[in-house]
Amino acid sequence: MFKLLLFISFVAASLFAQTAEEFKAQQMQEFNSYKKTQEEGFKNYQESQMKEFNNYKKEVGALWDEPKMSTKKTWVAYTEDKKTRTDVDFSKETITVETIASSPQEAKEKLQIALAKVVTVDNETVQKTDPLEKKLAKIKKPEGVVDSPVKADPILSNVIFDTPPTKESVKAYINKNVSDKNIQAASSDKVKHAKVYSIQIQMPKDAMLKRSQVFHDEIKLNAKKRELPAPLVFAIMHTESNFNPRARSHIPAYGLMQIVPKTAGIDTYQFLYNEKKLVTGNYLYNSTNNITMGTAYLHILYYRYLKSIKNPDSRLYCTIAAYNTGAGNIAWAFTRKYNMNTAAPLINAMSSDEVYNKLLKDLRFDEPKHYLKNVSKRMSAYRKAYGL
Repeated sequence: MFKLLLFISFVAASLFAQTAEEFKAQQMQEFNSYKKTQEEGFKNYQESQMKEFNNYKKEVGALWDEPKMSTKKTWVAYTEDKKTRTDVDFSKETITVETIASSPQEAKEKLQIALAKVVTVDNETVQKTDPLEKKLAKIKKPEGVVDSPVKADPILSNVIFDTPPTKESVKAYINKNVSDKNIQAASSDKVKHAKVYSIQIQMPKDAMLKRSQVFHDEIKLNAKKRELPAPLVFAIMHTESNFNPRARSHIPAYGLMQIVPKTAGIDTYQFLYNEKKLVTGNYLYNSTNNITMGTAYLHILYYRYLKSIKNPDSRLYCTIAAYNTGAGNIAWAFTRKYNMNTAAPLINAMSSDEVYNKLLKDLRFDEPKHYLKNVSKRMSAYRKAYGL
């Protein structure tokens, strides 16, 4: 009897184990199917966005010889009729306003209105009123993708005006910068009986620092939370976007710290919230979300992917370059392989100066070499500017 009970128990345990394994396999299959559905949904969403973006660019090209669009260093915005545009170049510190008009007087009025808007509008208003953003907002978002409203951060108002702008201060600024003598005119090859009228204005010399001040508190807060030097975050943000909250690269990457939703975005969201989620461009145009994710990704690089590098300065140089080119390419610079476990002993045998020079010499591409130089130099500048 005892043997029979023992046999029955053994069979039951075997069946239960088999059932548990089958259940586990079923769960994994369901998860992979869900993941595939999510990825396909987001891919279709991004393709729809790109299609709308390209269609809009074609519409712009029907009026303009050069259909300019926003980049990581520029913010380009058009009016509803696409005949007036503002082009803010955050790297060159210039504001260019152009309009297609049939007379100098019409042009002057349109330039005045456009300049008044670009120097006072906030990021939230741009997101809600920009013609292209309104088109993109109509595209249905896939289920499970995380979205967010955009904050009303100033874009240029704190750069142009020492105090919050008033009607009087804006009017004085417009009258100073839009006058008959500084409006340039050129022929239009696309619109008959019209010319392209333009003005270009140089921003104040301290424009970059003033833009960084908008995000100062959140940068310091997140740097402390992620155990990072605040000057690193300032320097990364400067190098990625020149503090352009509307930054958008061709990849596409979004916002101040240029987060790519499908790569760093997924890893970072999982690190922060224990969920593997994709985020929208809107989510990353929100400065709080962008800084939170950018600093978290730097933390992941420094404390996880590159943790086997012992010298903190060497690891910092590798982290800076990895933010631009990926941790695998850091290993490649030392071993011609993408395995950090193989590269770490070689890195640890070098001084931090030797590691820095090795990266400048042997990183696979020129861009991360320039990136490492620029961020390192700018860290010193922000350390000095903010006494960090």
